Order: sequence, then structure tokens, then C-alpha cells
Amino acid sequence: MEPKKSIDVIPRDVSWMYFNYRILQEARNTSVPLLERLGFMGIYSNNLDEFFRVRMATLTRIAESDMKQMKAQIEDARRTIKVINKLNNRYNKEFEYVVGQLTKELEKKKIRLVNEKQLNEAQQSFIRQYFRNSLAGFTNPIWLSQAERLANESDDTIYLAVKLTRWYDEAKKPKKEYALIRVPVEKFGRFLELPVEDDTHYIMYIDDVIRYCLPMIFVSVDYEHFEAYSFKFTKDAEMELDNESDAGTLQRVQRAVKSRKNGQPLRIVFDASMPKDLYRRIMLNLSLDKFDTTLSGGRYQNHKDLMKFPDCGRGDLKYPAWKPLLLPEFAGARSMLDLIREEDRFLHVPYHSFDHYIQLLCEAAISPRVKSIKTTLYRLAKDSKVVEALIAAAKNGKKVTVVIELLARFDESSNIKWSKRMKDAGINVVFGVEGLKVHSKLLWVEMSGGRDIACVGTGNFHEGNARIYTDCMLMTAAPAIVKDVANVFRFIEKPFLPVKFKELLVSPNTMKKNILAMIQTEIKNKKQGKEAYIKVKINHITDEDVVRKLYDASTAGVEVDLLVRGNCAMVTGIQGKSENIRIHGIIDRYLEHSRILIFCNGGDERYFIGSADWMPRNLDHRIEVMAPVYNPAVRAELKRIVEWGMMDNRKGRIVDGTGHNMFYEGTEGAEAFRSQERLYDYYAKQVTEKQNDKSNE
Repeated sequence: MEPKKSIDVIPRDVSWMYFNYRILQEARNTSVPLLERLGFMGIYSNNLDEFFRVRMATLTRIAESDMKQMKAQIEDARRTIKVINKLNNRYNKEFEYVVGQLTKELEKKKIRLVNEKQLNEAQQSFIRQYFRNSLAGFTNPIWLSQAERLANESDDTIYLAVKLTRWYDEAKKPKKEYALIRVPVEKFGRFLELPVEDDTHYIMYIDDVIRYCLPMIFVSVDYEHFEAYSFKFTKDAEMELDNESDAGTLQRVQRAVKSRKNGQPLRIVFDASMPKDLYRRIMLNLSLDKFDTTLSGGRYQNHKDLMKFPDCGRGDLKYPAWKPLLLPEFAGARSMLDLIREEDRFLHVPYHSFDHYIQLLCEAAISPRVKSIKTTLYRLAKDSKVVEALIAAAKNGKKVTVVIELLARFDESSNIKWSKRMKDAGINVVFGVEGLKVHSKLLWVEMSGGRDIACVGTGNFHEGNARIYTDCMLMTAAPAIVKDVANVFRFIEKPFLPVKFKELLVSPNTMKKNILAMIQTEIKNKKQGKEAYIKVKINHITDEDVVRKLYDASTAGVEVDLLVRGNCAMVTGIQGKSENIRIHGIIDRYLEHSRILIFCNGGDERYFIGSADWMPRNLDHRIEVMAPVYNPAVRAELKRIVEWGMMDNRKGRIVDGTGHNMFYEGTEGAEAFRSQERLYDYYAKQVTEKQNDKSNE
């Protein structure tokens, strides 16, 4: 059963299910443009796939363990799996309902989804030609009687299980055969646009295109009847990293990525109308056990593809474009390096353009004043301008060091590729500290004549993410902060040398200790009658020590305002424990990703931004950095981001530990306030005012 109010710490993975449900709610929200709602359905589905590959895989391994010393953890895992499966089944029914509703709404907008039985003659001719010219050769069936374990196949796509039947006469039983077709989504996409007719756009799932073409695919076999049912399965994505091998880190990760292909299946989602005989054949081949998830659904699976649903030229069914803003101070002829040396600078993407960061790297790559560049990279864009600028710097004689995290989940292969290319260009590539993921977002630029600069961010240096993730970046030449950033790189490159940090909060060193101490300071100040509050914007809060300390703060009367996008282990409203805690979660057009900490500190506020969430993995098992912010203008921006997020009554939800995820919409007498929209309008106005000031100079 689901956690009740008497439980004061929600299991991490149950809280994640609540978070993902908030995304499903946004897909139901009729105030959201129709095609954007389809996108949220895709995000919900994609998130769920990754959750099962990673978190449910971990829970399943624990649940299946027979180690007596792990009895409590095993029981917890089994209870959590039951709760998750219950929630998953409930949410899946709602998901299928929403898919049906959105399909009807698309039709009203003259975008019609058709299947293989709804085609007119012209459309049938188009499909046959499309098969001959494109699909033929990419839909090769495998007889299930000959197939090896399906677990050896990829789980990043969908399959059609095909039942073929031939009748002899009424006195004999029909002959049956079963086959498997992998739907070539990676080659052709999931949706095929048919010719427009009468101003109506016709869209067809590629699955249905294949269904229509089954007689053409099986033309060489003597069967009369074909039926196909979709299914997908999810495998354990944990990699087997051979730490005993003498091979280098890069080679061991390469081998581990290959080992992921052999992960055990732990979830299957299938068409509920699949015949029992065909279903049994599939299940037998996958070898699922009692802890694994089987979920019957509708005709179509792998709804993550809805993120790429054709827009049919209907911009009116999407959010209006918010073009990333170019800051006037960076648009002139002055050096960014000099501007940062004069005063701390601040970027808030995607409101502000990430191109400014690229501009900084490109300038550093050619500046004769720059001696060396060091940066951390966690995830990289497909055609990374960041890497191109770093390669240019190396070719221009700069000493360039890149700390790249090879174990960034699902980006391992991409990071290996980039590592090799950077090495070939003369960059010193460092793979971090054994056993500690390097998750910090740092840049350090060493300048001749002193006054080095540093950048500390909340998100990856990734052009793609910077268009859809909200992240903050501090650009500073403050000597103490810059020196600490340089020391982080020394720690990563030589982890056995002692190092202390005066300004930065660094994990796994002292970050958690410092965070708990700052919360304790608020408790102490409140008890002494001083002003006390905590304002935090973060992705996840699951560390139990931090949760308990926040409960202590609430009990003492400290006002605690939290913006939490994802996992949240806390329960609000518990009498005598969490009455002074308010938690909001925002789901909107941008994914909320920035981490901002604000502590009252007796009126002398303390501000931090950085890479760390409040989870055990971030505080104890990764190299993370939070940097203090002293510039008054930047501090004002950070407070605005947090406070406006708490005011959001259009895209904000109440996160209280129940999983109900209540909207704020409809609050009587309240002015509509959508924080992302207000922030964009505010920044756009700022840019206009600065441009006008420059033109009047």
C-alpha cells in the first residue's frame, strides 16, 4: 500500500513515481498546447523506461538476494517493488486513457492517426510504394522457434510478435507459426506522414505500416492469415565493470558498456489483445520471474517516441517560441575575460543564450593571455561546440585538461568517443577518481599576470540541454573562489594529496557537514529570536540526515521553502514536525534543473549554486561542488528564481508526500502566476532596457 502521513520519509523510488506522475498530469492539462501534451506523454514514457532499467533493476537484485545480513534491506526492497507496481498499473491505465483523449483532440485539429485497416485506396498505394522503396530489407522476421533468448536483443525499441495461420479444411487443425519483427524506429522514425487530403494530415505508426505489409514481408511462405501485436521489454542497465583487470579505465568501461547488452529482462509491456499462445511464447523466451513487471496495455508501446511526433506545420499547437536572449554586455567588442575580471557575471539558461559560454571558450582558445584551461565534462552534445573550442585551444598551444566522466549513465559510449578525439588533439584527458563520479560543472582559466577566472554551473556544458534545462552559471574572478576551483582539479588529478577548500562546498569532503551546519545555524538563530529561513531550489532530496535536520528546523519554527523537481523523501504537514515546510514542484516547458541554496544566516544571507542534489550519491559518493555567491545583483537573481517558483500557481504542484500532486490552479482571487513565463518576460525586458541604455550613450 502507498505511504501514509504517519510515514515521515518516503522511499526514494516511490517518490520518483510521484514525480513522474506530475509529468503525466501536465499531459492532461488542457491549458497546455496539444502537441506539447504529446511531448509530455513521451517524456513520461521515456522516464519510466530509464527508471526500470536502473532503479527497479537495483531493487530487484536486492529483493532476490538471499544474504541473511541484508534481511531488512531485502524486505524494504520487496515492499517498495509492490508499491511501485501498484502505482505503475494505476498510472498506466490513466496513461492509456490520455492517449485516447489526445488522439481524439488531434482529429478535431485535422491531424488524424490511421491504422492499417483505415486506409483508402490512394493511401494503400502510397504504403505499398513506401515499403518497396524504403522498408523492404529492414523488416526481416525471425522465427520464434529458431530465435535465441530475446534477452539478447536490444531493449531500446519495440517488437511485433506475429502469428501466422493456415487452414487445411474443417476437419483439421490450423497450422500456426510465430515470428518476431523488430520495428526499425532508429532508421525510419516512429511515425509516417501520409499525403495530405482535404486539409487533413494523416499520420501512421510505423508499426501499422508493417502490419499492412505483412503479406508482402511473408510472401514466400504459405500462410493465409497474419496478426501482429506489439510489445517492448526493459533490461537491467547495470554495467559489469571489471575492476580486477589490468586494462586501463577507458578499456574497462568499453567492455562494461558491451556487457549491458546481456542485462536480464525485468519488465514487459504488451498489447492486452495478444493471443494467449503467442503471449506464452514471448514470456517463456524472456524468462521473467516473480519480481519482474508484466503490464498489459494498448495497441502501441514505446510512447517515448511521442516526443518526436510530427508537428504537421502546426505551430499554433505548440508553445510560442522563446528565443534565448543575448546579453548586451557580451555583444560588444570588449573581452569577456575582462568583463568577468571586472565583476561577477551570471547566465540563466535557456532564458539566456548558452552561446555566451561558447563565446568565452572561443576567446580563451585564442587569447595570448590564457596559459591553460581545465574543465569537467559529464554529458556532451552530439556536435559539441564546447569540445571544438577546447580542441582549438590545445592546437593553439594552451595546456588543456578535461576531466570527463566515462560512467555518465547511457552516455558512456559517447564520452569514450569524445575522449579519444580530445586525446588525439593533444588534450590531457583525465578519467576522474576511482569510485567517485565527477559530477561537478567547473571551468578554470589560467591567465598570465594573475587574475584567473572560473565558472561554476548547475548543469552540464551541453548545448542541447541548455535549450531545455534551466541552469545557472556563475562566472567569477574572485581570487578565493578561483583558487578553490583550481584545487578541485588538483584533488581530481591527485586524490591522495591533502587539500582544503575555504570557499567551495565540495563532496565527498565536507559538503554534507557544511549543509547540516548551516541548517543548524538557522535552528539556533530561531531559538534566539532571530530571523531564520531556508530557501532551496534543487532536483532531489532523499538524504535522510538532511531530511531529519530540515524536520528539526521546522520544529524549531524555521520557515523552509523548497522547490523540488524530482525525488522528494519529505512529508509536509506532520504536526510538530513539518508544519513549517512548504514544497513545490514545477513541471513546465523547461525542465527545472538549477540548484540554489539560500540561508538567512541571521540576516547576513548565504547563497550557493552548484551541481549537487541532496541525495546520498551526491553528498557521499560523487565529486560535487557548490560555490558561494557574493555579488548583490547575482544574489538578487537567485532569490527571484526561488521565490517566483514558490509563487507559481499555474505550473506548480504541492509536493507533500501523498503523491496526489495537487495543482495550484483555481486558487480563488489569486492572480495567475507562471514562473517560467514571468522570468522570460523579466529577462527580455532587462535586455531591452540595457540595449536602450547603450544606444543612448
